[in-house]
Amino acid sequence: MTTAASTRAPVRVPEGRRAGVDWRLRFAFLSLVWGFSFLLIKVGTEAYAPFHVTCGRLLFGTLVLAAAMAVKRQRLPRGARTWGHLTVAAFLLNALPFSLFAYAELTIPSTLAGICNATSPLWGMALSLVALSEDRPTRVRVAGLGLGFLGVLTVLGAWQGFSGLDAEGTAMALVASLSYPVGWIYVRRTLAGTTHSHLSLTGAQLLLATAQLGFVTPLFTTAPTHFPVLPLLAVVALGALGTGVAMLLQYGLVSEVGPTTAQMVTYFIPVIATAAGVALLGESLTWSTPVGAAIVLTGAALTQVRPRT
Repeated sequence: MTTAASTRAPVRVPEGRRAGVDWRLRFAFLSLVWGFSFLLIKVGTEAYAPFHVTCGRLLFGTLVLAAAMAVKRQRLPRGARTWGHLTVAAFLLNALPFSLFAYAELTIPSTLAGICNATSPLWGMALSLVALSEDRPTRVRVAGLGLGFLGVLTVLGAWQGFSGLDAEGTAMALVASLSYPVGWIYVRRTLAGTTHSHLSLTGAQLLLATAQLGFVTPLFTTAPTHFPVLPLLAVVALGALGTGVAMLLQYGLVSEVGPTTAQMVTYFIPVIATAAGVALLGESLTWSTPVGAAIVLTGAALTQVRPRT
């Protein structure tokens, strides 16, 4: 779900051999994997503490990237400065948002979490106007920002006084979505132009995030005493597919078809998350949820419109 906040690659992706599988199939698979991630989080937290779910997710994701690095014979990056920046990136792009989504889904439906995730481009556009000098506001982008947050209010049922809504869980999901663009802006400012490959940087980033959760988790919760199979499989799939494989696919798509096309996956995630939550978890769906989600996605799309040069 990391790419939900990214509208372009933070560092240059070197050209390599194109993958054998057509990029459209990989794009569709990435959409499904990230869309189902919210369902997997919900299933995982039914038996395990949120920090356990997040720690397991990061661990299995790191193992996938470690295997990919071994196959491609790539090493972890060197330099204390690089590792320092990656430590911050690991917290903002992985440890913090993954943990917040896991805690949020204790009290909110996976459908709502998926829609909150779709607000990342809105937060990203708002922050980039302040933090990135090359991003200039246009009427269309500002209108998209306003429209997007109007959609958020629609999803949350603002006209009803947010009745029946768990404010704490929703706030966690929205803060998690905000954390992604904050992290990507930090990465662009600190690691842009690095000579290290995306695979090397991402592998180190996930390794650091796993270490962060490995340190924090014992402080807030005890180790599980039993391991129900279905929630355990959900955590494994969330990490191996939803984090490890998904990141490999993400950067492969950015390299092949460019960041603009690759980031379009953002607009499919809430649709898939909603369909999965309703069909497989039996979560309720009122008219305001799909309508508000459509408004959010329209606004998010408008914020990505760049002025012609």
